[in-house]
Amino acid sequence: MDRWFLIAATVLAAIGGGWGMLSVHRGARSHWTVIWMIAVLLCQFGFLSQRGQVRGSCPLHDPGEIMAYLAWSVTLFYLLVGPAYRLSLLGVFSAPLVVVLQLGALGFVMMEAPPHRIPETSAYHALHSSAAVLAYGALGLAAISGVMFLVLNHQLKEQVLRSALFRNMPPVKLLLVSLERLLWCGTGLLTVGVVAGFLMEPGKDTRPHFIAAMAVWVAYLALLAFKTVRGMTGRKLALAAVGVFLLSLLVFLSV
Repeated sequence: MDRWFLIAATVLAAIGGGWGMLSVHRGARSHWTVIWMIAVLLCQFGFLSQRGQVRGSCPLHDPGEIMAYLAWSVTLFYLLVGPAYRLSLLGVFSAPLVVVLQLGALGFVMMEAPPHRIPETSAYHALHSSAAVLAYGALGLAAISGVMFLVLNHQLKEQVLRSALFRNMPPVKLLLVSLERLLWCGTGLLTVGVVAGFLMEPGKDTRPHFIAAMAVWVAYLALLAFKTVRGMTGRKLALAAVGVFLLSLLVFLSV
C-alpha cells in the first residue's frame, strides 16, 4: 500500500512539472504548480508515515527510503521557499528531480519489500539521519536555484532571452536571496545532524556516513564563511552552491 502513495506522488510530480514547463513555453506561468506539489507532498507524507509505522522508526533504512525522504525534503522546501519569493519556476525545475528520486526509490532492489521492523534505536541516531537528509533537500534546492541563476545571468549578458522559459524567470535578486537562505538553512540542519552524530553511540556501520556528513558540513561552513567575510559575486556563489552539492553527492556515494 505504501508504494501506491509513492507512485501517485511520482505521477503528480511528473504532471505538475510537465504542465508547468508547457505553460511557460507558451509564455505564461502556471499557478497550478504549487497545487500539484502540495498534492505530491501529501502523497509523500502518506508513504513515509505508513513506512515509518511498519519500521517502527524513521524510514531511512534502505536506499529507496532515503531517496523518497530526500524527494519529500525537496518538495517541502520548494513549498516553503517558492511561493514566499514568488519563484513559481522553482517548482518546474524541482519537479523533475523529485520524479527521478522517486523513480529511483521505486527501482529494482532499492526498497526492501516488505520492510522488517527495526529494533529500538537511539533517538540521536534517528535525529542524525533525518536532519542530514532533510538538509540535503534544502541544499539540493539551493543548487537548483544556482542553476536557474546561472542560466538567467548568461541570457541577460547576451542581452537576449531566447525562449519564454527565460523571459518568465524571476528576478536574479530574488534567486540569490533564496539561494543564500537555503544554504544557511541546509547548513543549519547539517549542524544539527553532526551534533546528534557526536552524541550517538559509534558503530562500524554509521562511522563512514558520519565522517562524510562532517566533510560536507565543513565544506558548506567554509563556503558561507567566505561569503560572509570576503563577499562573493552572484555567479561565484551560484557556481559554488552547485559545485559543492555535486561533490557532496560523490562523497556520500563513495561510502
